[in-house]
Parts: sequence; C-alpha cells; structure tokens
Amino acid sequence: MKIIQFLSIPTALVLAVSTASAGKLVIKGSDTLGAKLVPQLAEAYKAKNPDTSFEIAAEGSTTGLTAIIDSTADIGMSSRHAKVIEESAAEAKGAKLTPTIVAYDGLVVIVNVKSPLANLTRRQVEQIFTGDVTDWSALGGAAGKISIYTRNTSSGTYSDWKELAMKKRDYAPSSQKMAGHEQIAAEVGKNPSGIGYVGLAYVKAAGVKMIKIEGLELSDETVRNKSWPYARPTFYYTNGAPAGEAKKFTDFTLSDEGQAIARKVGFVPVK
Repeated sequence: MKIIQFLSIPTALVLAVSTASAGKLVIKGSDTLGAKLVPQLAEAYKAKNPDTSFEIAAEGSTTGLTAIIDSTADIGMSSRHAKVIEESAAEAKGAKLTPTIVAYDGLVVIVNVKSPLANLTRRQVEQIFTGDVTDWSALGGAAGKISIYTRNTSSGTYSDWKELAMKKRDYAPSSQKMAGHEQIAAEVGKNPSGIGYVGLAYVKAAGVKMIKIEGLELSDETVRNKSWPYARPTFYYTNGAPAGEAKKFTDFTLSDEGQAIARKVGFVPVK
C-alpha cells in the first residue's frame, strides 16, 4: 500500500477520512496513476493552490472505485472501467460512478536486460502468462523455467491484462503477485529468467527491457490508435460529474500543464 500526503493543515485533520471538505482532496485507487503521476500532479497543483491538502492512497483500482461507492474519497483512480457489479453497488447507495479519461497508457511486456529475446507474438504472451509455456527454450531462449510477475488481484492492471493479453483466462499458478509496477520491474530486473508487464511510466527501470509484440514497437501513436494490443485509457472516477475541488484538480490534470506532466512521467496525453 502506498499512502502519500501533502499537508497544509494539521496532520490530525488530514488523516481524518472524510470527503468534500474545503481545500482537501482524498484520492484513492490505482497504483498505475497513484505511484507517480497523481503525486506529481498534486505537487504542481499545490504550488498554485497552497491551501489545498491531499491524501493519496495507491492501493489498486478496485479500492478507488469502492471508495467512491462508499463516499470515502473525492476521486477514485482507476486503470480499468468500472464493472457492472460496481455500478450496481454504487446505484444501491445513491451514487453514480462517473469516469473521466485523464491519460492513456500502454502495458508493456518486460524481461531482464540479459534475456536474448526481443520479440514475442500475442499468442506467445498468452501462453506465458497462462502457464501453457513454462520454459524459455520453447520461445527461442536458453533453457530455464520462466518466472512470471503480475499485479495483485485488487489491481485494475491485473484485470486489464487478463482481458487484453490472456483472452480472460486464468494466470499461471506459478505467477507471483506484486503490489505495484515498481515491484514487478524490480523483480524482473534482478531475475534473468523473469518476465512481467508494466505501464509506460515504468519501462526505464534498471535491468529491464521492453519486448516488441509481433514486430511492433510501442509509441504514442500506436497507443492512441490502439494498434498496440495492450493500450488502455486511465480514469478519475467521481460520484457524478466532478465538482468543487475535485473538478478543479481534474481540470488541472487535463490542462496543458497537467498533460505535460503526464507525458513526462511516461503516459500518453489525452490531447
């Protein structure tokens, strides 16, 4: 769990979990957004609005959507669309899960920099992460067991990868679940037999390299036009249309300055 706080009022007040308080934003959810991008956006926003404080908890998309349903956050960060069951739960509590696309992301397959592999087919990616293929020799590499690193089950990326890369099949029983993208990249960077997936913001981690997919390289254009097979939008969810401080922060995120920060972190801007 990652909790980041930007304080401008006494800590005891910031830690109290309540929403809609003036000058304070509680933001929960996706590690994809919450580990790097949203904290940097919050710093830039706070420089212009010094009376605003932030409580940011990056624990996975599911927790962000649940927080909006339960009214324990102003903004729920998510790297996936809300599920029908979540929308129904919100409706039962008089809430409406309303998404705003704030950036585009491309999930990338990474291997250890020492791996001889440079390209995989979509079918091979599916076979690796479902456990159909368990040894690198079947893919043109040196013989050795494949070590698979994935996100945990509360992660929107965990669900997205099943949808985008695995035809909704189950992960290999041997796969190891990590709390965040940084942890996946760190483990793959230490393990010559490792493989995982991360968002664009994490592809420059030490000891890893990106894999081409059927000869295609990831770029802004391939993410936007969805020719990259693992492209996806990322969202802020609010209860109804963004209002108050949540709207101001959403507008800032979508401004030229906010989108420049998104690009710098490693996301593809909406515009």
